Amino acid sequence: MSISPRLRVVAAEPPELVVYDEPGPCSYLSDQTWRLPLRLPVRMLTREEFGRRLEEGDRRQGRLLYRTACPACRACEPIRIDVDAFQTSKSQRRTFKRGEDHIDTELGPIGVTPDRVRLYNLHKQGRELSSGEGSASMESYRSFLGETCCETFEMRYRVDGELMGIAIVDRADNALSAVYFYWDPAYRDLGPGTYSILKQVELCRRLGLKYLYLGLFIEPCEPMSYKARFLPHERLIDESWERFERE
Repeated sequence: MSISPRLRVVAAEPPELVVYDEPGPCSYLSDQTWRLPLRLPVRMLTREEFGRRLEEGDRRQGRLLYRTACPACRACEPIRIDVDAFQTSKSQRRTFKRGEDHIDTELGPIGVTPDRVRLYNLHKQGRELSSGEGSASMESYRSFLGETCCETFEMRYRVDGELMGIAIVDRADNALSAVYFYWDPAYRDLGPGTYSILKQVELCRRLGLKYLYLGLFIEPCEPMSYKARFLPHERLIDESWERFERE
């Protein structure tokens, strides 16, 4: 394997190549600068290898891994649910029951198809998440959600046979990791975001897994702060997982 002299090798198992490491304007907090070194494992990760990376705070995007290394901000906190300790709130129980009454769920491999790209763009436009990026193409969707460096699958949600949402989920040895969820805004009243997380908790329990990783909790950013409503949960703060209980 030929390695460009511009690439930095991270000593890990397996080794990783740092393919991008430049600071830029933060997408979540407008007054901050972020730094997200992007690392490419030299091969697919096993469940155990990926589990260690989740434990250390890594997230995945496409075939790449990243962990925040921002120069002057520590607002991003990896967050996970201990599925054995987790307890639903009354509103979460109502949302789950409503979803169970209307939504059918199936598991399958990740894919790149026009219907997925259409639904993804519908979600971004309907929730005003595009940030001037324009619509995703088949290739941009593939690089973001259709490629992976670990074991990944989809949870597909249908209402009356119509595809209304897809959750991209990674599998580790003792955990699932919620990568991304997109859904048709026409089904907003079903609370699809909450329902999908609760279905993933249910799946963790069925598989005998300990954690569901929810990505990053960012308290000043409303689209990323809702995750704190799933309690108790743990957040990685100063390299240590701290538990937050329901009051």
